[in-house]
Amino acid sequence: MDDILLETETRMESAIESLEKRLTNIRAGRANPSMLDGVVVNYYGVETPLKQLANISIPEARQLCIKPFDRGCLNAIEKGIYEANIGLTPNNNGEIIILNIPALTEETRREYVKQAKNVAEEAKIALRNIRQDANNEAKKLEVPEDDIKYCTEEIQELINKYNKIVDEKLSIKEKELLSV
Repeated sequence: MDDILLETETRMESAIESLEKRLTNIRAGRANPSMLDGVVVNYYGVETPLKQLANISIPEARQLCIKPFDRGCLNAIEKGIYEANIGLTPNNNGEIIILNIPALTEETRREYVKQAKNVAEEAKIALRNIRQDANNEAKKLEVPEDDIKYCTEEIQELINKYNKIVDEKLSIKEKELLSV
């Protein structure tokens, strides 16, 4: 039974990590290098993550600066940013690419909050599925009924703990999105 609880907790932690990654991709009007995590560049015929081709810095709160290690790939990086469809227009000055992050309107802020709530709900669904799997595993064990009941109660305590973490992460993201 301890194995079931350990595996369940490990799977729930990975669901929380996934939630955190997805929440950082919802932008809050401030520059964040993780906004470019999904950008892939065709570099000499090989699909390469942008992070491996350039330094990404934040010179101002609403600006990202991309300085490639090889200036010859500037156009490829620019094309990769367009194709990633992240809603930002790259400005290429021949040495670096500058991305200006526009200020969010009230409407887009609310839209991002909805998006964050959907991501949080998907995380809770994943947690419930993990709980269901763990409960099924516990019922398959050939142990006394009391032990199975104890195990399912422990699993329920785990899901309560992780649901609370999801709610906390969501409220932090909501505050971040709604603060001007």
